[in-house]
Amino acid sequence: MTAPSIATVADLRAAGHVQRSVKTEIRQNLIARLAAGEPSLPGIVGFEDTVVPEVERALLAGHDLVLLGERGQGKTRLIRTLQGLLDEWTPVVAGCEINDHPYSPICARCQNLLASEGDLAAIEWRHRSERFGEKLATPDTSVGDLIGDIDPIKVAEGRTLGDPETVHYGLVPRTNRGIFAINELPDLAERIQVALLNVLEERDIQVRGYQLRLPLDLLVVASANPEDYTNRGRIITPLKDRFGAEVRTHYPLELSDELTLIAQEAAVLWDGTEAGDYAAPLVPSHLLEVVGRFARNVRDAPQVDQRSGVSARFAIAAVETVAAAAVRRAAVTHEGAAVARVCDLPAVVPASRGKVEFDDADEGREFEVLDHLLRRAIIETFRSRLAGLDLRVLQDGFGDGRTVTTGDTTSAQELLDQVGAVPILSQLLDRLEPDSIGEGPAAVGVAASAIEFALEGLYLNRRLAKDSDGARTVYGA
Repeated sequence: MTAPSIATVADLRAAGHVQRSVKTEIRQNLIARLAAGEPSLPGIVGFEDTVVPEVERALLAGHDLVLLGERGQGKTRLIRTLQGLLDEWTPVVAGCEINDHPYSPICARCQNLLASEGDLAAIEWRHRSERFGEKLATPDTSVGDLIGDIDPIKVAEGRTLGDPETVHYGLVPRTNRGIFAINELPDLAERIQVALLNVLEERDIQVRGYQLRLPLDLLVVASANPEDYTNRGRIITPLKDRFGAEVRTHYPLELSDELTLIAQEAAVLWDGTEAGDYAAPLVPSHLLEVVGRFARNVRDAPQVDQRSGVSARFAIAAVETVAAAAVRRAAVTHEGAAVARVCDLPAVVPASRGKVEFDDADEGREFEVLDHLLRRAIIETFRSRLAGLDLRVLQDGFGDGRTVTTGDTTSAQELLDQVGAVPILSQLLDRLEPDSIGEGPAAVGVAASAIEFALEGLYLNRRLAKDSDGARTVYGA
């Protein structure tokens, strides 16, 4: 990530650099990616056939855009990905607060500098990561925060109030020649929304009556909740009209997209210097599917306030909690590897309760509702993965009052020893974990995870009994 060595305006001209507006730069880079068959917004999951094409069309049209969607639908992630469409490096006048292009400066300071030094003026290079500005809208956001204000220090240094160089620029002009993003746009007070009108329409700013004409070069992207982004909500109509495109986001439409997103975002790989021997806990794919189905069940549950939605972070945090539960159990039982099992899933319910808003009629029943939806996700996964597999040999092993105990104090090897030889183990693994590890402690953990999942499925299908006190679970006939 080394910046070009060009250091003056003269060198820049000699190198054949051509000035482009931000929207032209993004458009041309996007077209190049599309033509090369590359993903335009890498890392964005589940939007390939819906949201991404709409965003691409908006960018190609040169429109400022607003993303409308419930919380946790990936709006902020998508917005931040847009900076990847900027050129890796771009030249600016050295020392400029608002990133003026050396060929056409817009602030008084750089205009005077170029007038006196000409092509000998020094330039600097901005990486695309420095050309992205972001602001979370809050009711106390001021015009000074976004646009700018008088800088009392500059006035105290002897400049007059009429001098444009006494202005302290806000976030918007400081993102000149880049992308400015504002999250939760309707949360801005109406007078602040008014201040954005000229930025979007005329591309200029006004600071306390100064006669400033700064033709800002920006792509403006905003996010909002659809309920607030209406005339009846907290957005002024003239500001809505300034955005060229509105794009609706959504939660993952397919279970496969949900699982891909979970696998991509969940942080279950820890620094080994901090996590000892359990730096890489394994959450088997069948348990990832349980969590994905659990999140979708919660999202669709009538007891949940549909206006607030259920964030994709719900499932991501759930997987991280399951991994943590597996590490805790592995440390207590001195296992060689931390592999998640069904007994780790209940930890998700209390950890995720605060992430869901329930209807008033169901307040106080949150634990009960989430526990029911988790059990439903387990049985749905059981039927999806093990449909048609004859588990009678496993069920028949519980004759003569035999039981199997599992839980927070039972290691994988202890569980397998209790169950004994399972003729269908290889078939179970083929269905549940076709890519499982072949040898070592992790393989023992995966085998125990598959057996325990099968036992739980038999129980939920009323083919086995189960008694549990939280930390300890006993399966029997």
